[in-house]
Amino acid sequence: MWDWEFTISILPLLFEGLKITLIATFLAFGFAVVMGLLLAIARRSSVKILSLPVKAFIEFVRSTPPLAQLFFIFYVFPKFGLVLTPLVAGVLGLGLHYSTYLSEVYRSGIDSIPRGQWEAAKALNFSKARTWISIIIPQAVPPIIPVMGNYLIGMFKDTPLLSAITLVEVLQTAKIIGAQSFRYLEPITMVGVIFLILSYVSSLGVQWLELRLNQR
Repeated sequence: MWDWEFTISILPLLFEGLKITLIATFLAFGFAVVMGLLLAIARRSSVKILSLPVKAFIEFVRSTPPLAQLFFIFYVFPKFGLVLTPLVAGVLGLGLHYSTYLSEVYRSGIDSIPRGQWEAAKALNFSKARTWISIIIPQAVPPIIPVMGNYLIGMFKDTPLLSAITLVEVLQTAKIIGAQSFRYLEPITMVGVIFLILSYVSSLGVQWLELRLNQR
C-alpha cells in the first residue's frame, strides 16, 4: 500500500538527488553545445587530416552505447593516470556523447545558409573566424534551437545512467532509500513522476520557443 507519510518524508532526499541530476544535465549540455559546434566546424574543414578523423570520431561515438563510454571514462581512464570524480566523468561522458548529435544539428543549420552569404563575406575580405562569428553562426543557430532543446530533454532523461559510475543522482537516491527502508514503491514512483513533470514542462517550453522562432 502507498504510504503518504513516508513519501513526504523522503522528498527532501529526492530533491537533493534531483539537484545533482540538474547540475550534471546543464553542465554536460553546456559542454555538448560548445563541443558540438567545434566538431561541426572541424568536419566541414577542407583539410582532410582534420575532417576525416573528426567524422570517424562522430560516427564511433554515435554508434556505441553511452553507458559503455561512461564506464570507459570512469574506470579505464585511471589506468592512464586520469582519475575523475563521478560528476566530472558523467559530465564529460554525456557531454561528448551528445556533442556528436549536436554537431549534426549544427551542420544542418550551417548547410541551410545560402552560398551567397559565404561569397559576400569573402568579397568583403572577412577572415574565416569573423565570417563564422559575425555571419554564419548568428544565422545558423536560431532555427536549430528547438532541436537542441529536445536533446537537452533527452540528456536529462539519460542522467540515471550516471548511477552506474557511482554518482548519487535522483534515481540512485531512490534506490538507496529503497534499500534502507525496504520500500521501493514510493521512491521509484516519485522519481518517475519528477522526470515526467520536468520533461513535459520542458517539452512545452521547446514547443513555445519553436512557435516564437517561426513567427519571426
